Amino acid sequence: MNHEDYMRMALKEAEKAMAAGEFPVGCVLVHDGRIVARGARQASQMDRCNELDHAEMVALRQLADQACTAAPRDISLYCTMEPCLMCLAALILAGIGTIVYAYEDVMGGGTGLDFEGLPPLYAQRKPQIIGGVLRRASLRLFREFFANGRNDYWRGSPLADYTLAQEAIAP
Repeated sequence: MNHEDYMRMALKEAEKAMAAGEFPVGCVLVHDGRIVARGARQASQMDRCNELDHAEMVALRQLADQACTAAPRDISLYCTMEPCLMCLAALILAGIGTIVYAYEDVMGGGTGLDFEGLPPLYAQRKPQIIGGVLRRASLRLFREFFANGRNDYWRGSPLADYTLAQEAIAP
């Protein structure tokens, strides 16, 4: 399997999240060709919104709960959206070796961080980062989410505006 195959699995998690009324972020953690954990955004609906249940955090909790014995540097994350600073820090602290994402988070994405300027705990654990894998497929989900008037999460934000403007750029 390749990056696109695993990203398709992350997209399925995002589709499940959106079907449940959540922000369409999904991810999978992969080790040695098999999925060891999955995550989808939870608690993004305005009546119970919190910023702790991001897809990556859900997957990291699942990974920890099953006591996976794989070396973290040999685990890859595939996520439909670029990890935010909170998730990136958690992934770094967990020692995840590779981060692959589909759609850039122009409002809160953390992967452009200057690792050399970070304290040693973070700077010495820089993962490999690959962006833009199946970007258009992920973009379609985010456009659908933001175009739906029933979804309040990040409505009117720079991310929503940027995403909705992408229609003319990426059909």
